[in-house]
Amino acid sequence: RAENTLPSIGEGDKMQYPFSSDGPHLVRHMSNDRPELRGGLMRRMTTVDASKEVAVLVDPYSTGCLIAEEIAKRGYKVIALWTKGFSDDMKTHVPLSCENLNYHAEVQDEGDVGETLKAVYKAAGQYRVVTVIAGGEAGVDMADALSERMSVRTNGTDIPNRRDKKLQQELIKKAGLRSVRQAGGDKFADVEHFLKTEEYPVVLKPVESAGSDGVKLCHNFNEAKEHFDLLMKSQLVNGGDCPSVLAQEFLRGKEYVVDHVSRDGVHKTVMVWVYDKRPVNGSAFVYFGCVPVPSDSPEAKILIPYVRRVLDAMGIENGPSHGEVMMTPDGPCLVEMNCRAHGGDGNWRPLCRALTGGYSQVEVTADALLDGPSFDKIPDIPPSPFKRHGQEVILVSYSKGKVKSTPGYEVIKNLPSFVFLETGIKEGSHVDFTVDLFTGIGSVILIHEDDKVLEKDINFIRYMEEFNGLFQYETRLELLKRPRAENTLP
Repeated sequence: RAENTLPSIGEGDKMQYPFSSDGPHLVRHMSNDRPELRGGLMRRMTTVDASKEVAVLVDPYSTGCLIAEEIAKRGYKVIALWTKGFSDDMKTHVPLSCENLNYHAEVQDEGDVGETLKAVYKAAGQYRVVTVIAGGEAGVDMADALSERMSVRTNGTDIPNRRDKKLQQELIKKAGLRSVRQAGGDKFADVEHFLKTEEYPVVLKPVESAGSDGVKLCHNFNEAKEHFDLLMKSQLVNGGDCPSVLAQEFLRGKEYVVDHVSRDGVHKTVMVWVYDKRPVNGSAFVYFGCVPVPSDSPEAKILIPYVRRVLDAMGIENGPSHGEVMMTPDGPCLVEMNCRAHGGDGNWRPLCRALTGGYSQVEVTADALLDGPSFDKIPDIPPSPFKRHGQEVILVSYSKGKVKSTPGYEVIKNLPSFVFLETGIKEGSHVDFTVDLFTGIGSVILIHEDDKVLEKDINFIRYMEEFNGLFQYETRLELLKRPRAENTLP
């Protein structure tokens, strides 16, 4: 059976996850023959003299780079502010579409908000700072503090460290919303009673993290203790040590994502998604895709009001947010609220723009912080039915070995609905069984006007995965040793 433990590389008494984001080594393919995807976008023109103004992006990587580029396209200068501990590797995690992104200046966190403020103003020079935005998870706290000090649109610091997942649950519980049973701390004694009394399995994760970084489903007390100890000796993907660990009840149900953009407390839903997760390769849940959910569906009608109340409880009044919610038998329950844009390098952006007819969280974030009239024109919820059919397909490996070639990727690129493929796998790469997001072998965006064409293409990709049509291996294919999903959860 595949163990879902976190692999680590020793460095003294500290450990670092080897699955840190590997942006420069990703291979990205775009469809060049889909002209319908290049038209119909909403045209946006700034209503002020942007040539005299500058925006600050704190730790811009992944989707944060797309937001920086969108702002730069509108005529603003952009400053990148890097917080202390943010890894050099993550600074190079730049999406393909932002390869030519140039910053007006790059500033290093001085370790003190006041000194950092001075450094930003010095870098801005003659330009007026008009917004400060978190470009990634690690930049949230600094963005809140700086924007408050600079008297631009802000979520403020009245709620300290709103990234803290334990604090998030306490805030929404106080507001009367369904929350997770939990315990957390930097010493095992802080969670020991919870782990001895809570029904298993339980979820353990860093109190601050991005994506599924460090998250593990533990089936017994000893497994939970072992993972707690590992996390407290580990470094997070974004850089920096794990400050404390959170132990939570395991929520049963479907997991949804609700993406919003807010301006002065007005929340606009820009997309609702549901994760396609299945048991495979000995893992209880492996991501197979992310599927758009119509805003007029019964689920969306429950999820959207709940998430907006979560945003209010957490004091999130401005900027993008990415809420993960489990639809349990007794209603929606927050998994975590990410106080920044939807990640994944923004690969979903062309899909969102096709579904909505011209906008995504990226454009609306720039609107919310820089162009009120354009934000006002954005619908309260996405259109339903969608303007196109599409979804993200996350590729899953059922085999392992050293890759000789990737013929399956060429086949995928010729599918009628193909738009985008991103993968870290190429000739010479080592592929293993997919058991989590970090062992996935690629992400594909599919869009088409005909839902039957989309369904056919998805089924064909799944067929190729199951029968190993994606790769040719140098060594003997290890297919028959596929881990079995023992103790798989319903």
